[in-house]
Amino acid sequence: MNNKQFIAELAHRMGYTAQDTQRMVNHLTDAMGDSFQEGNTVAILNFGSFEVKKKMERIIVNPTTGQRMLVPPKLALGFKISSTWKEQLKNGGAD
Repeated sequence: MNNKQFIAELAHRMGYTAQDTQRMVNHLTDAMGDSFQEGNTVAILNFGSFEVKKKMERIIVNPTTGQRMLVPPKLALGFKISSTWKEQLKNGGAD
């Protein structure tokens, strides 16, 4: 499902126009992005949680040249699905 299809489905389910729904989704993602910038976790009930994780610096080896390189530390966004959805997917999507 791409963004346009998602907005159309959400607008249909909520009874809003596609333009209002797009604006709402944009505000939601902006708020989530601001929270991630602050290093906070965003948890959505019965869906899952998004967490900013710190990855430490590490040394890697280029397999072709054998050259060792230092990879600097960075932040990465992780997602942990809720146990409800995990069980539904485990059971093939059946309720």
